Amino acid sequence: MDISQVLTQQTGYRAARNYWKVLKHRFAKEGSHLVTNCNQLKPPAADGKNYLTDVANAQTLLRLVQGVPSPKAGPMKSWLAKVGYERMQEMSDPALSLERARATWQKHGRSEKWIQQRMTGQDTRNKLTDCWATHDVKPGDEFAILTDLIHQEWSGVSVAQHKNLKGLKTQNLRDHMSEAELIFTALAELSTRQIAETTTATGLPEN
Repeated sequence: MDISQVLTQQTGYRAARNYWKVLKHRFAKEGSHLVTNCNQLKPPAADGKNYLTDVANAQTLLRLVQGVPSPKAGPMKSWLAKVGYERMQEMSDPALSLERARATWQKHGRSEKWIQQRMTGQDTRNKLTDCWATHDVKPGDEFAILTDLIHQEWSGVSVAQHKNLKGLKTQNLRDHMSEAELIFTALAELSTRQIAETTTATGLPEN
């Protein structure tokens, strides 16, 4: 409802709520999964009480933006089209994604030396996860458990604790590491892979 209110420039909460109801009905008729992807939580309302309210993640909200006929949504729709086109280009030429990553880091003021170390570290990381995947370690939780163990061995803190120390929330920790931290991370992951390959470690416990 908040997103609908902003996009349609409704002044009142009731009007925004009614618009969202109409929009939900329209999406449902079109067979869109947007409505089914909306869950309900109980955030506090203006009267201090908690009511069940439709909520959504970023992907679903972006789909909502696409479906609202509003001048406010125009710039976001253009950006989504641009990003979609770039993703299609990357699928046919994966090297473009590396160039875009380099350009993004440059905009953030990173030095060429840091960027090179970040890209080298990512290659080392990819080789490690490939090794895990071919030795019965499951992507997701098991990758995360092993990554956390490696991180604690060289840094003395968990990934979550390290992010807290840097004041990070959803950001990628590696994108906010110093050059030294990137080097230590790469060395830790390289040695982990070499040990795993030497001992032919299979499954989570052995790794």
